[in-house]
Amino acid sequence: MPSKISSRESAGALPKASPPSSGIAHASGKWGVLIAIGTGTFMSALDGSVVNTILPVVRSSFNVDIATVEWVIIVYLLLLSGMLPGFGRLGDLRGHKWVYLAGFMVFIVSSTLCGSARSVTALIAFRGVQALGAAMLSSNSPAILTKSFPSNQRGQALGLQATMTYLGLTVGPALGGWLTDQLSWRAVFFINLPVGLSAMLLGFKMIASDNPTNNAERFDTIGSLIFMSGLIALLLGLNQGHTWGWTSPTILGLFAIAATCLAAFLWLEARLPNPMLDLRLFKRRNFSISTISATINYVCVYSILFLMPFFLIQGRGLSPSQAGLILSIQPIVMAIVAPLSGTISDRIGSRLPGVVGMGVLALGLFMLSRLDAQTPQNQVVLGLGVTGFGIGVFISPNNSALMGSAPYNRQGIAAGVLSTARNVGMVLGIGVAGAIFNTVMAINHLLVSKGLYIAFQTTLLAVAGIAMLGTLVTSIRGEENNVRGNSATGGG
Repeated sequence: MPSKISSRESAGALPKASPPSSGIAHASGKWGVLIAIGTGTFMSALDGSVVNTILPVVRSSFNVDIATVEWVIIVYLLLLSGMLPGFGRLGDLRGHKWVYLAGFMVFIVSSTLCGSARSVTALIAFRGVQALGAAMLSSNSPAILTKSFPSNQRGQALGLQATMTYLGLTVGPALGGWLTDQLSWRAVFFINLPVGLSAMLLGFKMIASDNPTNNAERFDTIGSLIFMSGLIALLLGLNQGHTWGWTSPTILGLFAIAATCLAAFLWLEARLPNPMLDLRLFKRRNFSISTISATINYVCVYSILFLMPFFLIQGRGLSPSQAGLILSIQPIVMAIVAPLSGTISDRIGSRLPGVVGMGVLALGLFMLSRLDAQTPQNQVVLGLGVTGFGIGVFISPNNSALMGSAPYNRQGIAAGVLSTARNVGMVLGIGVAGAIFNTVMAINHLLVSKGLYIAFQTTLLAVAGIAMLGTLVTSIRGEENNVRGNSATGGG
């Protein structure tokens, strides 16, 4: 342990760290790294979009209600969110490549278990195991990319990664619907085996082994467990408050546990020499604002992903494959727009594209909130296309701003925070959408079909308001100081 701390560090500034002379940051095949990371990203997105699309079918297969089948998504996102920062920090300390590749093994095995589940309880449990592998993947892939590309190409690289995400989201609904119609919903989990094995082999070959930034630093196991417990308790309480009752002993107990754990976590992290989460990152305005903006954006995104299958399948009477084709419109637009927006943000900065993207998303949500039983199909497609455009414009610049705000030796932490913001937004999106939707249905006491449309419209109108709030938050972010190539991440 060093005998004294510099005055700059004692004042709360993050220590600077130069990139090592070898490793990921200077791997010659940066485009090979992008291909490897992109394939893994495609697999994760494919799995997520497929599972969302087949929820109504899984519900019918196991003969359970919506509140029960929600847990197939909720458990996955709760555990994923809680483990992301810890695995990001583990990548900083032990090497991002090996944590990333280990994640594939866990994800592939758990996907097989999900496809073999004989009850909804077993499926939910195996999805929890799948979340472990997904956390190892998601918390290290942005760090690997950011270290592999110079700062003046960071937005482009993250934009192309986003394109792979959206290609997975595009293929997922249509492929999931087709597999479900032709075989079974179980086949959508087994598809992860060939894709996952291919991605793991690519990663092993293309990604250079990276040396830990500081072998003397230790992993903060206690802090990681406290954070995970507190975040899971908080998100579970927020997600299930409308079902269990906001003043019920269970919900109040969860909030008490969350407050206690998170307070203890902050107290501990501020005093440890090697914390799991370096709180000084949040003193950087770009980092903190980008984190908040990302969370808000994904609240909106996942509200759409959660509600639209029920609107199309149960409301409009479409088959899973027909609904999958319509749902593909949004990610197709996102896949086209994201790399362009990322490249533009490398030249003009991230704030303007972020504000425009969030504003367009709000407009698209308003358009979706006007849909009903008589709405022509082309208006449904148009609304999804507008939301896809807004999301695609926003994501890459915002991710670039967040990753660019963290020093080289904190890229794993930054990637973990980014992924946590995404998944917290996803959990809250389901919770917000479910709470408003179920409340409106209960208040109106209408026929199921008519009540569904009113609840759908009210929910998306409220989410459009959340997107407008996100537009305001994004607008107060400063411009990063690495536009046009001034490296803030150590990329060369």
